[in-house]
Amino acid sequence: MTIHRFSQFIESISQDFIPVIDTGFLKEEYVAIDLSIHNNKLNAIDVSSSNEFEDYIEAYLISKRAKVAYGGYNETRAIYNRSVHFNQQDPETERNIHLGLDVWCDAETKVLAPLTGKVHSFQNNDNFGDYGPTIILEHIIKDVTFYTLYGHLSKESISTIEIGQRFVEGDVLAVLGDATVNGDYAPHLHFQIIKDMQGSMGDYPGVSNKRDLDFFLQNCPDPNLLLKI
Repeated sequence: MTIHRFSQFIESISQDFIPVIDTGFLKEEYVAIDLSIHNNKLNAIDVSSSNEFEDYIEAYLISKRAKVAYGGYNETRAIYNRSVHFNQQDPETERNIHLGLDVWCDAETKVLAPLTGKVHSFQNNDNFGDYGPTIILEHIIKDVTFYTLYGHLSKESISTIEIGQRFVEGDVLAVLGDATVNGDYAPHLHFQIIKDMQGSMGDYPGVSNKRDLDFFLQNCPDPNLLLKI
């Protein structure tokens, strides 16, 4: 299956909104948010501070009369500059382009499996600015195998999970972690679709540099093709 056809396949799986967090949030209560370098309002806050970032998200939701903010696919962000895990001197190799879809809401919010699948791998990616606790599911639909990644979870979410454990669509997979465990971010879910794991276990790049962007955008299509928020 070609990469273009894979994106079309992902889009064809769902016809309507699929929740990836607590079903208590209605689709109408989600609002898109811009956290890119083009959002000048972010210049007024210290994006290296998870507390200030959380306050910004909360104020944005209040202003929009919404409960959940989402977005960020193929978005160039300045927030990664704070971490040596991403930051490089060369603008071609600096990793600052986001490959997943972020869903911003409170810590302890339930994370749901949007599709039936089994646990491929999990681990705590505890570098500063990294995913923190992470789970990756493997899915097989119409003989097509692909993966979904869930980052910034609580430590408890990976304390009893097992490789091969099966989750049915809508099952509670995990809960969101707070800044003390999730890589020092405001609470949110990083959700990513991956065609080829390239041998990775419990981790996969969620942020790209300019040099490798074309490959990653092809290997990791827009998650909203599936979720349809």
